[in-house]
Amino acid sequence: MDPIRNPYAPGAGQRPPELAGRDEQLTAFDIVLKRVAAGRPERSIVLTGLRGVGKTVLLNALRSAAVRAHWGTGKLEARPEQRLRRPLAAALHTAVRELGHPQGDDVDHVLGVIKAFAQRDVDPKAKIRDRWNPGIDVPAALGRADSGDIEIDLVELFTDCAGLAADVGRGIAIYIDEMQDLHPEDVSALCAACHELSQSGSPLIVVGAGLPHLPAVLSASKSYSERLFRYTRIDRLAREAADRALQSPAEVEDACFADEALAEMYAVTGGYPYFIQAYGQMAWDAAPASPITADDVRVAAPLAEQELAVGFFGSRYERATPAEREYLRAMADAALAEKEAGGALDDIESVATSAVATVLDRKPQSLSPARDSLLKKGLIYSGERGRIAFTVPHFGRYLRSRSEV
Repeated sequence: MDPIRNPYAPGAGQRPPELAGRDEQLTAFDIVLKRVAAGRPERSIVLTGLRGVGKTVLLNALRSAAVRAHWGTGKLEARPEQRLRRPLAAALHTAVRELGHPQGDDVDHVLGVIKAFAQRDVDPKAKIRDRWNPGIDVPAALGRADSGDIEIDLVELFTDCAGLAADVGRGIAIYIDEMQDLHPEDVSALCAACHELSQSGSPLIVVGAGLPHLPAVLSASKSYSERLFRYTRIDRLAREAADRALQSPAEVEDACFADEALAEMYAVTGGYPYFIQAYGQMAWDAAPASPITADDVRVAAPLAEQELAVGFFGSRYERATPAEREYLRAMADAALAEKEAGGALDDIESVATSAVATVLDRKPQSLSPARDSLLKKGLIYSGERGRIAFTVPHFGRYLRSRSEV
């Protein structure tokens, strides 16, 4: 098979050639866009799921849908070490420009508010590169979104930006990736601002994406958050959608997968979109001709696993300290022990924290620092009290393979 014509594209946030299995989410978002533009109240949206299920890809697809509807859009990626003001100001600056509001004075006023919001926490004595300016040429507005209280300021900022959108009969959508990494105060302010907007029916929504514990992060910030957002769990693809993700791009290149090859691909990928692209790319290159067979997939699988071990799994493993790696391996061993004892072992390999302590022959309390650090790094998450799981599918299998080497 010609590697130049290989249609598969594994990459962080890179849209696959066939966005399979996400029609329901795209259709629901189109309804949200139309309802908001019509002045009807709608909740903001939160997408959750493991690494590799395509949250960022879907987030970008939803942004494209808003752009096609002539909305103003902006996007940011949350980082643990960064507060919200500067990246959010940049995102809203982009969104306001995309709206194309005809009244220059009104636009300048809102841009001044955005600038004031961004610069409120900047030290006047800081270096120029730290006294960041979002590229706004108008002076910063005084007395609006610049109180220093992020909750008050964010409500005022969103209200003013939404007013511009209402003037032109459209909306603004702000997309936040890795939303679980927002600072707690920023999470609280964001919830409060979304609450205020939903009550007033203002045409501005937030579309966030994050790991499975993101709803718990939001709930810990504001008790009403479970009613504030429309939560959508993004999971691995069903068999039919996974087959389509492989078959449709191949058919564009006058190739195809045999039925047995599709079954083998689903078995090795588990239906996870990132793995489908990674294994599909290797299977294409390994196959001498179309149709791609199950034998071709078996030849390609070790090559795909080797590449995943370096990039997808290895890069995350290397971020962990020795004590954290010990904890991760113990999680993998505890999950396997549970399976061997007759329990069900799923891809996320959820285990009790007490089981990890048993594997390490340690008291659970002594392992809290390693566990908490792994939670902060986003390598594991706690879906329910007393249990933890990997944020990366098949990570336990990878860890056990390392111990066998």
